[in-house]
Amino acid sequence: MTAMEPLTPERVDPQHHADEVGTLLGFLDFHRRTLLLKTDGLDGEALRRRLPPSTMTLGGLIKHLAMVEDNWFSQVWLDEHVEPWASADWDADRDWEWTSAADDTPEELRAQWDASVARSQRALTAALAAGGLDQESRRRHRGTGEPVSLRWVLVHMIEEYARHNGHADLLREAVDGATGE
Repeated sequence: MTAMEPLTPERVDPQHHADEVGTLLGFLDFHRRTLLLKTDGLDGEALRRRLPPSTMTLGGLIKHLAMVEDNWFSQVWLDEHVEPWASADWDADRDWEWTSAADDTPEELRAQWDASVARSQRALTAALAAGGLDQESRRRHRGTGEPVSLRWVLVHMIEEYARHNGHADLLREAVDGATGE
């Protein structure tokens, strides 16, 4: 396994006395950076390594979370379709983002994630400027049929990253023994 140059900017703890928006954004950024810390410096072989019986990989996590970013902030919030997700054959492979990650280089995975987060941040900045956390999404939640608030999307994104960061802890330890933050 060849180590690559780390790409992650320093992770900063969320402020302890921020307002609601600051708290939510602080925790989302913290968890985004945690994922990057868990995947920083790994080559393609390491990003494809599995911890049986799971088929999950660190590369798959990066691509999955890029897809989640675009799903909630582009598709659900703005009702915009973004590539590569819009043209993926989801009928042939419901886990396309996970399985196709094995074909991507570390640089491609990181670039995809960076682009997805940048789109999310632009959408979020515009939404906050236009009216705050109580605004509703343009698309409806596929489970409930109701729109979701921006607050709900942010809390869900924090939950999504936090859950997968637990997976990343275990996968990274299996790859090279690295533990902790």
